[in-house]
Amino acid sequence: MSDLFQNAGLDAGAVRPLADRLRPAQLGEVVGQEHLLGEDGALTRMLRTRSLGSLIFWGPPGTGKTTVARLLAEQTDLRFEQISAIFTGVADLKKVFEAARAARAVGQGTLLFVDEIHRFNRAQQDGFLPVMEDGTVTLVGATTENPSFELNAALLSRAHVLTFKTLDSAAIAKLLERAEAEEGRPLPLDEEARSVLLRMADGDGRSALTLAEDVWRAAREGEIFDAERLQEIVQRRAPVYDKSRDGHYNLISALHKSVRGSDPDAALYWFCRMLDGGEDPLFLARRLIRMAVEDIGLADPQALVQANAARDAYQMLGSPEGELALAQSVVYLATAPKSNGVYTAYKAAVRSAKQNGSLSPPKHILNAPTKLMKSEGYGSGYAYDHDAPDAFSGQDYFPESMGRQQFYDPPERGFEREIRKRLDYWQRLRRERGTT
Repeated sequence: MSDLFQNAGLDAGAVRPLADRLRPAQLGEVVGQEHLLGEDGALTRMLRTRSLGSLIFWGPPGTGKTTVARLLAEQTDLRFEQISAIFTGVADLKKVFEAARAARAVGQGTLLFVDEIHRFNRAQQDGFLPVMEDGTVTLVGATTENPSFELNAALLSRAHVLTFKTLDSAAIAKLLERAEAEEGRPLPLDEEARSVLLRMADGDGRSALTLAEDVWRAAREGEIFDAERLQEIVQRRAPVYDKSRDGHYNLISALHKSVRGSDPDAALYWFCRMLDGGEDPLFLARRLIRMAVEDIGLADPQALVQANAARDAYQMLGSPEGELALAQSVVYLATAPKSNGVYTAYKAAVRSAKQNGSLSPPKHILNAPTKLMKSEGYGSGYAYDHDAPDAFSGQDYFPESMGRQQFYDPPERGFEREIRKRLDYWQRLRRERGTT
């Protein structure tokens, strides 16, 4: 019904949102995606041949995925068909495919743009394969989720994944300048408030234009908003952070690697970003404990104590006081000496245990509670270390068929220096006693 009104020109006087009015009419007007649309960009290279393969656009909201798909259809003379996985079922897909086949029969190709393609289940995604393979449609799917996890391998193998980047401040500023030109008036913001608006947009071009529109609606004649007044007029937009999706994994990775890299300032920043996004503090507490054993280990045995104490303090205090204990743990772990000696030793020992099967311990370290077991040699030759000089017998505890193995090789860091001295001492005693 709406298409009939549009075709008749009856919506010509309807008010259109600013973001829609400023939608780029050509690819050169798209901002923030120079790696795709610049002189040597991936899409620019494809367009030089005036032919496209199927594509997956992966990126956050408001970065131009839908607009670029529409403009690609125009550049390659393809019929543009748009659907959303949220509102489209199997019956709808069949109709779209039939229309594409009919268009193909008269020499017209179809670019099928599927928004939120990751919301289709696995069987529905497989339904695209035949029409992609026979050229009925050129598929362009858009997703905010990691395609590696959300899309079928068969679908991914037939499409090229292109990543859309979050818009930086310069790109958002360019959009605001276009908005001012469209409106014929400047935004009623002082310099600081304008910077705050750029941050509020959080890399989303559509959000930036919507916020600008709200500012113009709220401003009286001659009124200029400062940063504080802007935040009262336009409520701060929630950070782009999905606790169960890519945002979650990207930020916890950033926090973990900042701690591992001994950067307390960056670690605190990512920690606070996650808290600000609504992350469960106890999840962060658990991950801090993991960092203490994986990346610090015996270089500073107190790291695990600190991480556990921070978790206990948070559980005792609750929010918001408890977050300070977690922040203390973040700084402690980031500034502690680092070692993955135990972590790598554990992984090596696990591999060895799996590879060597169910080997029996050497008989000299087995208990012999019965006469039969004694007669079989259980416990024979066992040296009680406390009776040995230096409380170290140097005997071998590995299965006889394996021989001695070394999994743990601590570096010269922190407390592990003392462990290294002890291990070196034991190696020397083994050599002296001929038990190496």
